Amino acid sequence: MWNVLLVILAVLILICLWVMIYDSNRFVVREYSFADSRIQKACRAVVLADLHNKKYGKDNEILLDAIRAAKPDFILIAGDLLTAKKGATLDTALQLLEKLTAEYPVYYGNGNHEHRLKLYPGVYGDMAKRYAEGLKKAGVCLLVNEHTELPQYGITIYGVEIDKLYYQRFQVQSMDTEYLKELLGGAEKSSYSILIAHNPDYFPGYAAWGADLVLAGHVHGGIVRIPFWGKGVASPNVRFFPKYDGGKFEEDDSVMLVSRGLGIHTIPFRLFNPGELLVLDFRTEV
Repeated sequence: MWNVLLVILAVLILICLWVMIYDSNRFVVREYSFADSRIQKACRAVVLADLHNKKYGKDNEILLDAIRAAKPDFILIAGDLLTAKKGATLDTALQLLEKLTAEYPVYYGNGNHEHRLKLYPGVYGDMAKRYAEGLKKAGVCLLVNEHTELPQYGITIYGVEIDKLYYQRFQVQSMDTEYLKELLGGAEKSSYSILIAHNPDYFPGYAAWGADLVLAGHVHGGIVRIPFWGKGVASPNVRFFPKYDGGKFEEDDSVMLVSRGLGIHTIPFRLFNPGELLVLDFRTEV
């Protein structure tokens, strides 16, 4: 009996190892659609988050092919395209962005890793400066507590960079209701507002601020997802079974999409949780 159980256990471990290797090196495409009377013209966006310097194929050609196949009108980056690591390359992220901006408008909201480069120059040297210069040279529209309007579509895109306090481990911090207004001003009500906010933990605050759609990442889908239940196990903030682990969430009149991300860092694997590329369709509400 014990021999049978040991064989079953060994088979299960091998299956999990295979899935872990497989899921850590692939991504899936998930599509969402949104309709609103303020949207002036139908359009499509592709969302990338948490790539963390990972490459899918040579020079990320597999990822680029998937983006091109979606035929987006613009690209939205929801943070952590790179990994804040002393001496790490910036080339992977910048080369991808150069290829994207050659074909599409790219709107970039920082994640905690981009923010970290700026906060700790004693650790990362001039990485933040070189990355900012690379983004500017590539023609990326970087949105750090600011916004840009797309009047042809009736859409306004905001990018918020919240303080490191809100990334502390183990618990979600309290965020004052006026904090986002201090960073961003008020949400423009005459257009459809998209808020790029890397950390999903503060969705109630983003909704109260007035975001119609929030795009987040950071949680990597929970790293491991429980089969059939589909719940993510852990967040980078060291909390188990985080509320906002991946997918679509609603709060009052706001919707948040939490990308499960495309890359890995620190915990170097995914299990039952492949990377994710989001494709969003926007149309006028009939």
